[in-house]
Amino acid sequence: MITSTGWILITGILVAASCALAGSFLVLRKMSLMGDAISHAVLPGIAIAFLLTAGRNSVPMLIGAGIFGVLTVYLTEELSKKGRIFHDASMGIVFTTLFAIGVIIISLFAGNVDLDQDCILYGEIAYVPWDIWYWRGMDMGPRPVWILGTVLLINIGFITLFYKELKTYSFSPQLATTLGLPVGLIHYGLMSTVSLTTIGSFESVGAILVVALLIVPPATAYLLTDRLHRLLLLAVLFGITSAVGGYYLALWINSSIAGAIAVVTGAQFALVFLFAPRYGFLAGRRGRSYSHRDLSAIETTLAEPDPALPKHHR
Repeated sequence: MITSTGWILITGILVAASCALAGSFLVLRKMSLMGDAISHAVLPGIAIAFLLTAGRNSVPMLIGAGIFGVLTVYLTEELSKKGRIFHDASMGIVFTTLFAIGVIIISLFAGNVDLDQDCILYGEIAYVPWDIWYWRGMDMGPRPVWILGTVLLINIGFITLFYKELKTYSFSPQLATTLGLPVGLIHYGLMSTVSLTTIGSFESVGAILVVALLIVPPATAYLLTDRLHRLLLLAVLFGITSAVGGYYLALWINSSIAGAIAVVTGAQFALVFLFAPRYGFLAGRRGRSYSHRDLSAIETTLAEPDPALPKHHR
């Protein structure tokens, strides 16, 4: 019999692991804020799904949010390519516009129901044990655990199937194109997993904590290794320890669980930033340059010939 504390911890661990896996590639591709953009831009999709179904069923809302998540990525890319606008500027234009549309839809048509911006931004993981999914009258456990477990399996499956392609794409999309890899498929597949992860975590931890878990644990891991597989494992480890540590910190100080988890992620990053043996601040003070670290180290790792590729592609 799993207790309420157990369900909360399981939910936090699933969110942290899912976000760490998807967020690692965002950090490597220097697209960290895409998760933030998607987390806001899906609001009209959720609102439209609610209006069409007249209910808060998770599946239509996930579909609606997923459509707007991919739409955000598509519009950002197209505006950046064809509108002579920098990528970060096009991202800001798209997500603020879509988020504003969502706010207007909610204020006009759903202002009297429990579907507002706070539900999307802040969430409440403490309520997870009481959000039960019943199937044929049988208690299946908290619904968010099933949703987040599915999201984590999808993320693991996607990374496992396309690991070599993601590895090359993370280093250089141009190299991936030269090698004949399906760059468009990889890009939109990755953005779809980011959208799915963000949306699946909304109700449990809120969009703000999702953004923190997408960016901070992978960024912390990035200070410790140049190897992609180690980065993924370390990011997951940092995310999980943040979720567990944040929960008990919240109990100790009687505060918000989501807020405490975000604080722990920040504390972990601060410690690693200071004491990382190669790329930490103190290592830099001792003469090891950290400030000029770029992708050169990981380039070397990623550029190593891949035995799985055809010889003329190595």
